[in-house]
Amino acid sequence: MSGLQLTEFVKRPDVGNTGRATRVRANFFEVQSFPQNNIHHYDVTITPDVPPVINRKIWKTFEDQDGQGSLKGIKPVYDGRKNIFSPKALPLEDNAGMFEITLPEDDARASSSKRPPRIFKLKIKKTGEVVMEELRRFLSGQGACTSGCLTAIMVLDVLIRHLPSMTYATVGRSFFTPQDAKPLANGAEVWQGFYQSARPAVGRMMVNVDVSATAFYESGPLPQMVVKILNWRTVDELRRGISDRDRVKLEKVLRSLKIKVVHRGENNRRYKISKLTSTPADQTFFKVGDSEEKQDVASYFNKTYGKKLSFPFLPCVVVQNSTFLPMEVCEVVPGQRHMKKLNEKQTAEMIKFTCQKPNMRANKISQGLNLLNYKDNDYMQQFGMSVKQDMAVVNARILPTPTVSYNPSTRDGAFVPQGGAWNLRGKRVAQGATLGSWSVVCFTNERIVPMQDIQRFVREMCTTFMDTGMNVVNKTPPITHADPQGNIDRTLKEAWLKAGNAAKAAPQLIVCILPNTGVPLYAEIKRISDTVIGVATQCVQSKHIHDAKKQYCANVCLKVNLKLGGMNSFIVPQQIPFISSRPTILFGADVTHPAPGDMNRPSIAALCASMDARASRYASSIRVQANRTEIIADLANMVKELLKTFYQSSGQKPERILFYRDGVSEGQFKQVYDNEIAAVRAACTSLDADYKPTITFVVVQKRHHARFFPIDQNDTDRTGNCLPGTVVDTNIVHPFEFDFYLQSHAGLQGTSRPTHYHVLYDDNKFTADQLQDLTYRLCYLYGRATRAVSIVPPAYYADLLATRARFHSRGEHWSDTDATSESMDGEGHMASFGVVKPELQKVMFFM
Repeated sequence: MSGLQLTEFVKRPDVGNTGRATRVRANFFEVQSFPQNNIHHYDVTITPDVPPVINRKIWKTFEDQDGQGSLKGIKPVYDGRKNIFSPKALPLEDNAGMFEITLPEDDARASSSKRPPRIFKLKIKKTGEVVMEELRRFLSGQGACTSGCLTAIMVLDVLIRHLPSMTYATVGRSFFTPQDAKPLANGAEVWQGFYQSARPAVGRMMVNVDVSATAFYESGPLPQMVVKILNWRTVDELRRGISDRDRVKLEKVLRSLKIKVVHRGENNRRYKISKLTSTPADQTFFKVGDSEEKQDVASYFNKTYGKKLSFPFLPCVVVQNSTFLPMEVCEVVPGQRHMKKLNEKQTAEMIKFTCQKPNMRANKISQGLNLLNYKDNDYMQQFGMSVKQDMAVVNARILPTPTVSYNPSTRDGAFVPQGGAWNLRGKRVAQGATLGSWSVVCFTNERIVPMQDIQRFVREMCTTFMDTGMNVVNKTPPITHADPQGNIDRTLKEAWLKAGNAAKAAPQLIVCILPNTGVPLYAEIKRISDTVIGVATQCVQSKHIHDAKKQYCANVCLKVNLKLGGMNSFIVPQQIPFISSRPTILFGADVTHPAPGDMNRPSIAALCASMDARASRYASSIRVQANRTEIIADLANMVKELLKTFYQSSGQKPERILFYRDGVSEGQFKQVYDNEIAAVRAACTSLDADYKPTITFVVVQKRHHARFFPIDQNDTDRTGNCLPGTVVDTNIVHPFEFDFYLQSHAGLQGTSRPTHYHVLYDDNKFTADQLQDLTYRLCYLYGRATRAVSIVPPAYYADLLATRARFHSRGEHWSDTDATSESMDGEGHMASFGVVKPELQKVMFFM
């Protein structure tokens, strides 16, 4: 085998064995058999072009007719788009066929309709055979993952999906059912669903099954929906008429929603809402027939259908360009996905619904197995595929906890945390910053937050700052009240001047007291302080001013200390030899994209890098780049900047680079490998042709569906989750590449999600134990919390930084759900982003 390259990425060097052995259940179900023989692959074209859900109905109709004699009892499976896979060759002349299918009328287009029945052409043509042997070779580590191998995995994916996709609402790899649906606020509801995916694992295929949930629109009478969207109690409350503002809000939600009409008896046609009228039904006029006579919609309905409108004061919906329908004859069609971003209330309800204790989730997954029906599935039987009905039991290990160090002068200066969390009692930060030049701005009315309350709060803060190891030189900073709707730019510049004049020194910090958690004010404060003035800001909510709890003040202190260049904690050098024994830099990178459907705003690339041998302090770099591009376009220059900063701050050139890259899916590994690793190298040689540090590049993934459930009570934390430090690198991982799952945090609620780490490149020749152990220990070094975090800090910081950079754009109108600024094009958006001031880039201003 040595002559053949199995993978461009890194082969698993060995399997880890550090830590205490345990066993967990994983939501993977073993494929006990899959087809031995080649599978026949056909290309399908359906005309006219319709969405997958209709394609499936057409295929089902074709199949119910035994393919007009061309299936002969063979059960092929269909992906709803272009591909058909069959266990046997279909008896088609020249391996091709053309068929006409008439779609039977559903209730939405009843027989009395004047519309002709829908006729479709179905064209099938053989494209080749899928060699299942290639997949077997890949799983046993004897062959690479070729494109044929990917198609073989796709065959199994389409096979397990075929039957449920004919029965349930399908979204991506999940199926949703309205059973057990729960209402969300404002006319939406959440449906329970199940995710499934065929995954290659060590020596075998597995099916990954998980519960999922997504938002749908509630079905039923449209006026009821309107009441919910606008947050009223009854339709009668709308008698006063709907304000323009409410109408715009309604139209935003209702536009392109499908409705059916209920005033024509059997003939309940479906329509898509294109807009709302600006007038109520009894004041909306249209021309009748060819005459010049105009009639209002309410009178027309009364005359034509003998229906006196109960709600003539509601606007009409406009369908098919210019047909007006009163809302009360419309019903929202069930099963329509809620594509827009959920508002705060809906999000909170959604979290409540999806947050399930581990044992509940495990039971739900087992129930899902019945719904997905692998057992009595004619298609799977004909293909010769069977899936074990029990969750896989997997060997895991619980890694040893590192020693966390604060200031050695204190009683608990160094300690081993229990259960992944600790507190600051009796501890001082490792290096406290000095706070001399600062001021406070209160954006809440003086009647609500009077001056003496703020002064008391500042005294309380100063005491905690000093107790926690910072040096506060000026304990009476200037305090100002300001208008949250006013000129924030001027307010902050005045606060900056006041700080400087009071201390006769360059201002270090502005503390901002905010009335609430609203985004617009926060966003503007951060844009101006980060990109215009270049000073750290610490926002606090006004509700904490009256009653500042010790714990709260201590948490604020951790953030302020980092923003001023201090260091909160570290791990003893002996426990992180990879970083402490030779100059080593850690990078974390992430790219965030704008909200779905937003094609104008840019994507943001964020890069953070450690600055010292303790890997506690980080510097940062940000770029905006083309919408939805995943590869970091200017990575070489960003890395170069941070390598220079590392040299300036430590006087050394890093000899080793460990790069954690967040936000990349499997399909993009190759692109990232080809582009970004080369960019890191190019950054090094651009500084000096002979500068060639060793590089390790690891992809960090949170968005996957692997979950672990503890078996042994002793290895369970109080939330029923696995203990922090649980690592899995056998059974359910890649057949031979270097990857592992690590759950590094203590659960708070629901089922914890382990993080998946996949090594794409490694000059540093890590063993499994070394990389797993280092990654876990680093999770105890997240600067603003006293707990181990779920994702390695460099990647976590990059994520925070990218989120912060969103606020650096001028001219945004931040609202409850998201920013809106339709007026700008892509170029305009790119140009609207301010650059973070250089002095802030060197400290953790984004905390």
